[in-house]
Amino acid sequence: MASRYSTTEWNNKKVILEETKIDEKKPVNLLVGFHGAGSNPENILVASNRLKLQNTLMIFPEGGVNAGDGAWSWWEDGPQQNETVANFITYTSQIIDSAHQHYSHINPARKLRTCLWGFSQGGAASLTYAILGARSLHKVASVCGFLPEFSDQVIEKKNALNILGIFGSNDEIVPPFLADHALEEMKSHGHRVEFKETDQSHEISSENLQDLCNFFNA
Repeated sequence: MASRYSTTEWNNKKVILEETKIDEKKPVNLLVGFHGAGSNPENILVASNRLKLQNTLMIFPEGGVNAGDGAWSWWEDGPQQNETVANFITYTSQIIDSAHQHYSHINPARKLRTCLWGFSQGGAASLTYAILGARSLHKVASVCGFLPEFSDQVIEKKNALNILGIFGSNDEIVPPFLADHALEEMKSHGHRVEFKETDQSHEISSENLQDLCNFFNA
């Protein structure tokens, strides 16, 4: 069965859903894909559509900060960053709740394991929610991600998360030391982090997609 796409609106924001055939006898992942800054859900959907994931439902929400010209971000850089990151955490929790409610209406017995991944600011969004978000997560991945500034208040996770961080030594947008620092920060919070530095620039490569498949399918 081929994937089926639909667009809906949760909390007055666009969300693209990708649904495929699910084996209810096996664990089911819900994968949230975060686009980069000044982008849109369609861009991360294009990359995610190349992932060959098992028993996975995917959603692609629109960022909560208007970047102009039909583009969106997850938070604002600059002096308001701390506040807008806090707004991002609240917004993402609402998105996760809405996704679980949506799929529970389809099959009330289905239990979903929530996973996150994203590129650039979307990768940062995945890592940031893993630290600050209150909702339970299963796995988290970041490609060319980093960490923004946020308050020192951290939600203590009951269980350590498996996190995959991919970044490029030739990335001209997110320098490798920033990506490496972000992953070290995740490790300091007790998470199990797999670091993967490549020679890529600021991009999502075919190799990245294979690594993501291996990570989420394991």
